Amino acid sequence: MSAMTIFPRPVSPKSALSDLWSYFLENRAHKWPLLGLSAAMTWVIVWAFIVDANTNTMPRQNKIIYVQSWDANRSDAAVILQQKIDLAKREAALQGQQRKMQGVADVFGIDWRAEEARNSVRRKEALKQINGQLDARLAKAEAMEKDAPPAGQP
Repeated sequence: MSAMTIFPRPVSPKSALSDLWSYFLENRAHKWPLLGLSAAMTWVIVWAFIVDANTNTMPRQNKIIYVQSWDANRSDAAVILQQKIDLAKREAALQGQQRKMQGVADVFGIDWRAEEARNSVRRKEALKQINGQLDARLAKAEAMEKDAPPAGQP
């Protein structure tokens, strides 16, 4: 048995190179743009693999996360008051973000006013309900603190 050949019978490296060389010698208008496009696409794919290989593999600086510490003995009323403050801050931040997005929508010509009016009513109603629940819990917690004996007494 003879050694296996890499190329099929009618193709040899010499004939393949001569075909490539004859293609480059022919005067075709689309030859160079297609060659440039194919080289560019090849390098874009190679570049994407290089970028992907470096994604999430480089060491990062230590990220410090600050956590609010609370007094273990704080009352339920203090907790509920803090929840009300946090809710108001969150709503203010949400409205600020919405104003930014509305500016972007205006730039792109997206009509957002009718939907915003409808959602604004729903959001105000939800906030009213949440604040009502927090107010009821706050009143209950303050009443329990009033009725409870001072700490350290039986």
